[in-house]
Amino acid sequence: MNLNKITKRYLYLFVGILIAAFQGSAHGNEIYPSKPVKIIIPVSAGGSTDRLARLVAEKLSVTWKQPVIVENMTGAGGAIGAAYVAKSKPDGYTLLLHSDAVVLNLALIAKPSYSLSDLTGVVKVAANPQILVVRPGLGVTTLKEYADLVRSKPGIISVGLPTNGGIGHISHEMLRKALQLNVNYIPYPGGGPAALAVMGDHVDATMITTAAVTEFIKAKKLVPIAVTTSYRSLALPDVPTIAESGVPGFNVESWQGILAPAGTPKEIVRKINRDTLAILENPEFKKQVEAMGYGVSSGSPEQFTASLNDELKRYTQVIKEAGITLK
Repeated sequence: MNLNKITKRYLYLFVGILIAAFQGSAHGNEIYPSKPVKIIIPVSAGGSTDRLARLVAEKLSVTWKQPVIVENMTGAGGAIGAAYVAKSKPDGYTLLLHSDAVVLNLALIAKPSYSLSDLTGVVKVAANPQILVVRPGLGVTTLKEYADLVRSKPGIISVGLPTNGGIGHISHEMLRKALQLNVNYIPYPGGGPAALAVMGDHVDATMITTAAVTEFIKAKKLVPIAVTTSYRSLALPDVPTIAESGVPGFNVESWQGILAPAGTPKEIVRKINRDTLAILENPEFKKQVEAMGYGVSSGSPEQFTASLNDELKRYTQVIKEAGITLK
């Protein structure tokens, strides 16, 4: 064989290897992350979602040996932060830690500034039920008693909403329809104000995330009626589910998860998923999350993305039938 041909063959092979290595490096497949990662939180600092995000960011910083910076970007019920990430460079260095509001906003806002196709699910970090709680003076302790009281006073029993069109609103609306109830909805600018309104006897009840009221329930400042998921809350194991309380099949789960801009390389998405799940499986971390009222979650990026699309269809139907609009 001609020596020049052999030399050229090996030269082409060597160049091919260099090109492949360069492309892999350019896409971040092997070295991600090689610089600080930013996680956008579309809520104010200090809340349960913010605390969860900072806990996850701290652990990822250790795993990746790179700073993971949490930035609060509030406004429009979380839509501003979601839109910012949706329009960011899809390289894995700008992520979003959001809740079910990322889906609800798309069903509520007439002209949303992003769509689900602009984002990809990376990993569901935590999940927990919504919980129906009432003021102690209302005199009810079960879902049947609550429903009977509401029916006896149509349009009189007041339900404080953590946000108009939020997951608590959607959950109670599904319950209201299932039990044919007539209540007086009163929106509040967040879970804290809604819970305080119930404890202050300004409203009779609220449907709210368990993480927001677990301490108040344990202090007997609120009476728990039932949780919205098909499973009981780890933080409140004695509280029955709505399904157990007479509405078979009822299941609404609120969650927090990490999303990335659509087009982020699959290798990077899988790495973030894998590394985050490893953190969630750590017993110490799990204990911290459960103490906040959450349950750690799991699943692949594909499963998370599929659930986002399923929720959008389901909640859009509820919102349309109930005529819920943002005010």
